[in-house]
Amino acid sequence: MISLRTTHIRLAAMVIVPCLLLTTALHAQTKHAFSVQQALDYGMQHATAVKNALLDIQLQKQSNREITAMALPQMNGSISTTHFFDIPVTSLPNFISPSTYQVLVDQGVKDGNGNPITFPANGFGTIAAKFGVPWTASGGVDVSQLLFDGQVFVGLKARATVVKLSEATAAITKEQINANIQKVYYQLVVGEKQMGSVSSNIQLLEKLLNDTKELYKQGFAEKLDVDKVTVQLNNLKTESDKIKNQLLIGNAGLKFLLNIPQKDELILTDTLSKSLINTQLLQDSISIDDRKDIKMLSIAKRLNEYNVKRYQLSRIPTLAAFASYSKNAQRQEFNFLDKGTWFSTSLVGIKLVVPIFDGFARRARIETAKLNLNKVNNQMEQLKEMASYEIFSTKSRLDVALKTIQNQKENIELAEKVFNTTKKKYEQGLGSSLEIFNAETSLETAQNNFYNAIYEAVNAMIDYEKAIGKL
Repeated sequence: MISLRTTHIRLAAMVIVPCLLLTTALHAQTKHAFSVQQALDYGMQHATAVKNALLDIQLQKQSNREITAMALPQMNGSISTTHFFDIPVTSLPNFISPSTYQVLVDQGVKDGNGNPITFPANGFGTIAAKFGVPWTASGGVDVSQLLFDGQVFVGLKARATVVKLSEATAAITKEQINANIQKVYYQLVVGEKQMGSVSSNIQLLEKLLNDTKELYKQGFAEKLDVDKVTVQLNNLKTESDKIKNQLLIGNAGLKFLLNIPQKDELILTDTLSKSLINTQLLQDSISIDDRKDIKMLSIAKRLNEYNVKRYQLSRIPTLAAFASYSKNAQRQEFNFLDKGTWFSTSLVGIKLVVPIFDGFARRARIETAKLNLNKVNNQMEQLKEMASYEIFSTKSRLDVALKTIQNQKENIELAEKVFNTTKKKYEQGLGSSLEIFNAETSLETAQNNFYNAIYEAVNAMIDYEKAIGKL
């Protein structure tokens, strides 16, 4: 009886626990329905690359505080105590024996042999003396203030520029994330459109297959016609499965780009249409200096100029003031907290460091900084040429894509007419299944080409906006 009850409990647990886990998983899943703009807003807040770029700005601000600290007073306090198990011994010249001998010599004292006492020929040697006490303690405060250092002052001037460089780098990261999100988003939208076209074509072929079977039963079609339509339908279903798989992978990739958990559901609410293409942008004035990468390189050039100046100013002397105050005590025992004498020491001073010769290291640093500045200048020229090329190429791509859209739209209308006409002829026994196959293939190709043309136009528009610095 007990064994049977235990078995029932185990069976109940096997049923209930998975159900509870499934319920928990369903509750943990979040549904995201995003337009392109909503996806961009989400990505700018949650994408890892963007978050790290913003952290880089904060890191640079903290580094700037370190530079600022170099120009502010520096204060350090210290306290220490020392116990000597063996007090250090110092060897001193024997200054006692000469005085004693001098008295004996002056008094004419003689030794045991009756000879007058004289100074030893080898001198009197040394005395081993212990100076100090077993216990010592000290405590004090040191203060220093940098009065003049050319390199530090240049660093202070460059602080805001360094932060701007981090901000410009973050802007480029955001721009790249922006472009990637839009491209992947619209690629998925195109895939969904293609999936819709394939699904519609599958329905057409399924109806055609049923009609062909009926014609075959009535003797107006051959078995070969049924087989051809069946093969065509199976091929289209296979293509549908491939597109579905590509959409699943693409959706997972967009989640990764947006930093959305893979277990969450992501739904795209925008559609793909020609209205997404801002042709007015082609008429606006263009300035290469609006590009974010050119702005960043301009800031990098300014920093390299600061770097040259910093090393040049390292030739100038540096001046610093300092002060110190301390208390010291010596004891035979550890009783520093009891009454006893503490001796004070205090001082102030100014230190001037004059560079004289450093083995030409400073000169090498200056020349290195100048060469790096020249490299940045070369990169700037190259980047401007590349920007001009990108503007020309993306605009050309966009022009071609817009023309292709119009052509493919007309092709779809013609392909639909051809397919409908061919289908009617076939149903009336005036056409062949091969004509139906060719007409359906032409329609599918025209639809895919149309959506691909729109996607290419949107891609070209995104690249063009990026090329002119307006993405």
